[in-house]
Amino acid sequence: MPTELDRDATIYIAGHRGLVGSALWRRFEREGFANLVGKSRAELDLTHRRNVFEFFESLRPGVVILAAAKVGGILANSTYPADFLSENLQIQTNVLDAALNVRVPKLLFLGSSCIYPKFAEQPIREDSLLTGPLEPTNDAYAIAKIAGILNIQAVRRQYGLPWISGMPTNLYGPGDNFSAEGSHLLPALIRRYETAKNNGDEYVINWGSGTPRRELMHVDDMAAACLHLLENYDGDQQVNIGTGRDHTVSELADIVANVVGFEGEIRWDPEKPDGTPRKVLDVGVLERSGWQSTRTIVEGIADTVDWYRQNEAEVRV
Repeated sequence: MPTELDRDATIYIAGHRGLVGSALWRRFEREGFANLVGKSRAELDLTHRRNVFEFFESLRPGVVILAAAKVGGILANSTYPADFLSENLQIQTNVLDAALNVRVPKLLFLGSSCIYPKFAEQPIREDSLLTGPLEPTNDAYAIAKIAGILNIQAVRRQYGLPWISGMPTNLYGPGDNFSAEGSHLLPALIRRYETAKNNGDEYVINWGSGTPRRELMHVDDMAAACLHLLENYDGDQQVNIGTGRDHTVSELADIVANVVGFEGEIRWDPEKPDGTPRKVLDVGVLERSGWQSTRTIVEGIADTVDWYRQNEAEVRV
């Protein structure tokens, strides 16, 4: 049965310097966890199987959160699908096998809402997995994450360990990737509009038509949901982590423009891909377990813009 985590337990957060991992670290520190462990890629390359096994045998953590992944936006996923598939499979397999080798009692594997079919019924329920073709622009990444979910389910069946999977929606917030080639939707919009405002540009051109709908979740809310699931959920099925609310890309662009103070024209380039027409998660399982997001999209974007401005010299660009 799910129970409150020991605040003195050794907790390894794989990928602790990324958007997701750093938010998890902040949340767990805030909640009083005293023994958090993280390793940079220079310290531990998770694609090196022997090194990962040796690390786990030495550490023997009580809790593992697998947040490490090779991630990127539509452009990066479309350009380097083999890299996204191979590296993510290596990371997941090595970490999960090493955790199994020392019988880690609690483990949370984090994936992405891109695991679901491109034309899944909206809002997307957990049982939509493997019921249709994926979005082609990120199918390689999605396949890797689906393999991770099945790995967790297989460990539960074969070894009886209460490991679980969480599938966050589109995330944003402090620590995001704001680069021109590697960023996701919201950091790309923030960088574009902030730059346009600072340069005095008369207009901004965004990819696509602006009509697709997207659900966005502040990464600190995601971290709170993860801790909640580790303490309150024990099931085979992956759990959707999101807000259950979506907006058109055009609406999001308008919010970003208002928050950063850009007053020029907003144009759209329909020759560029839109991606999935709509993606919003059914978060009924998460809410029935006792947790729901309350932060508004305007509050979250304003917080992220503030962070970006304070850390612009150090952000990933």
